[in-house]
Parts: sequence; structure tokens; C-alpha cells
Amino acid sequence: MDQDKLSSIFTESLSELDRKGLRKGAEKVICGIKPAGEGLGPRYHLAGYGKREFLRMNSNSYLGLSLHPQVIQAEEEAVRAYGTGPGAVRFISGTHAPHLQLEKQLARFHGRQDAMIFSAAYAAIMGIIPQLISEETIVFSDALNHNSIINSLRLARPARKIIYNHLDMADLEQKLHGCAGQGKRLLIVTDGIFSMRGDAAPLAALTALCKKYQGLFTEGIITIVDDSHGVGAFGPTGRGVEEYEGVRADILVATLGKALGVNGGYVVAAAPVIAYLRETSPFYIYSNPITAPEAAAAEAALSVLDSYEGHEMLARMRGLTGRFRTGLIHLGFEVLGRDHPITPLMVRDSAKTAALADFLFGHNILATGLNYPVVPRGDEEIRFQVSASHTEQDIDYVLKALSGFTG
Repeated sequence: MDQDKLSSIFTESLSELDRKGLRKGAEKVICGIKPAGEGLGPRYHLAGYGKREFLRMNSNSYLGLSLHPQVIQAEEEAVRAYGTGPGAVRFISGTHAPHLQLEKQLARFHGRQDAMIFSAAYAAIMGIIPQLISEETIVFSDALNHNSIINSLRLARPARKIIYNHLDMADLEQKLHGCAGQGKRLLIVTDGIFSMRGDAAPLAALTALCKKYQGLFTEGIITIVDDSHGVGAFGPTGRGVEEYEGVRADILVATLGKALGVNGGYVVAAAPVIAYLRETSPFYIYSNPITAPEAAAAEAALSVLDSYEGHEMLARMRGLTGRFRTGLIHLGFEVLGRDHPITPLMVRDSAKTAALADFLFGHNILATGLNYPVVPRGDEEIRFQVSASHTEQDIDYVLKALSGFTG
């Protein structure tokens, strides 16, 4: 097939996405940041929009740590010491001291024996789940799990794959009971915080079910939680849904690229599990790690989070989230979620969602409209994300803008 024919096929595919209203289109490019000041949080400049200053309400940086002086200094010092890139995969001289230091700190932070870092949390999920599944493994997955989990299960070949209704422990139990004798190992995988809704997995109830039914499987039941949106944004000290629910999963996956403000993903678990994954996970073995400077920055961010300053950030973020959520409800909007800074404003119509996102952009507010197939039909929304770097003036500005929306 020549290039012209291939280009023609892809052009038609893109046109079809346009016709269905599914094309994401051109990306907005941040070309500068104005630091916080005068009662306002940071403002962002976009390429092609002149001197306009945008309030970012769609960032995963829940604590604003990407701009924290201690985090920036750690990365600057490490880049001078180690250079800009690892130059190899981990087992071919690509491991640097900051990688090991970060892994030790992550394990300690989560109360686990060991940790390993990946280039991204998506790579972590794709790299570990298939390695934990044999031909005699049954896998259960929440209906609204992240795309990374969905694709990792497609990559694996379990004996059975069963989807249970979102957060529905009664449905999970019924389906668990029906799997007796059908496999040696059972794996349950769930998001910790569901990124489109801001709700949390009922981990205590899920763990209780595992204890109840683990005797039915000779190799037991393994729980995996991807808490990429929870760590650093949920729980009294930012340890995510495990802290909030008071129980631990067998294996926890999370990211360094959201609340911690850097880049990369990681998994924490018992030492034999991590040792096995280091030997078998292709996304770890055959891919460069995050850079040594990134690892140093992530370690600094984790230190800030696990300090009095970090706890103050969490409290401020929770206070701003409550202020925003209360204001939205007062304006008559339907809002999902509860204690997490993800605040979905439900529009439930694709055209109105696009119109509201455009309206907000016209008021210099960056907010993400989510339509099908990212969310189910009828669940279209504007996903707002509150950060500790916001101020009360920022929150009130968004609420005032929304009060004028008549679409």
C-alpha cells in the first residue's frame, strides 16, 4: 500500500470522526505561565491567543507541586549531576541512584515492602496485569475502569473476564459466587478514584468479599487498585483510597504525573511480587525509565506531600473543592462526586457540553468537556478539577461566569 492510499484512508477516518462529533481536534499549547499573585492562582498563556491569561480548571496537578520551588530545585540539581536522560533501560546501566531512592520512598510512603517505577502509570498497568494472569485466572473489572485497564485485559488471556456493575458490590458478590471451581486464581482490578466521576472504589467492602471467597480458589484472590487520581489528592494525608477506606489492596498502582506534579508511574507491593515483575514486565524491561532528574523531583514532591506543608495543601484543596461544589449546586447544576477535587458538572448532552466548554473558554477558563465515547451516552459532562494552587477568588470567578451561561 503506497503512502497516498494510506493517507486517503486516514483522511476518511478523520472525516468520519468529524461527522460523529468524536474528533478531539487541535491541541491548545501552553506557551507561558504567570505565577500566582494578588489573590489569584497561576495563569496560563496559550499559543495563538496573545496576552490572554487563562485560569486552568482541568489540570491533574491537584497540589500545584509542578511549580513548587523545592521540586524544581531537586530536578535542577539532579540534571546537573546525572544529565537529561538515562541513556538505557534499567538493566542495561539505566538505573541511577535517584531511581532507587524514589522507589524506597514510595514503598515507605505506602507501607509496602518494595516499589518499581515505570515511564507512565499507563505503562505500569499494561506492564503488570498481563504478567499476573495465567490461563487459569479469572479477572473481574469494574464497568467504568480506566482505558489502561481495559487494554491490559485485552493484552492478557485469562480463563474468563467478567465486568461487574460500577461500584456494585452486590453484583460483584453474585458473580464471584458463580465462579467457584472455574479457575485457580481470581484477580479483581479497579480504579481507586474514577477519573470521569470523582467517586471512589468501596475498597473495604471489596476486600471483605475477597476474604469471604478466597477459599474457592487454590491460588487465592488478588486485588489491584489503580489510584492515580487518589494518591496526593484523597485521604487525610494524601495516601489515596486505601487511606480513606482503611484497607490495602494487594497491589497498588499510581502516578507521579498528577498530584505529585512530575512524570512517570509506579507500583508498590510485596517484595516477591516486585522482584517477579522486574523480571517479566516488558514495559519495564524494554523501555527507558523516567529520567534521574524526574525521579529526584518526584522524591522531593513526595517529601512535600508527606509534611505539614503538604497536609495544609490537602486541606486547602478540600476547602476550595467544597466551596466550588456548593456554588455549583446553588446555581442549579447537577454535580457528581463528593470528597475528591474532580468535580463533574453533568450536562448530559453532547452539543450543550461543547457549548459550555466554549463559553468557559471565552471567559478565559480552561475546562474539559467529556462526550461519548469517553463517557457513556447521557453522561456528558464538564470535568472541573480543583487544585491547591487555586484561590477563593479563582473559584468565585468560575462560579460567576457559570451564572451567566444560558445554553
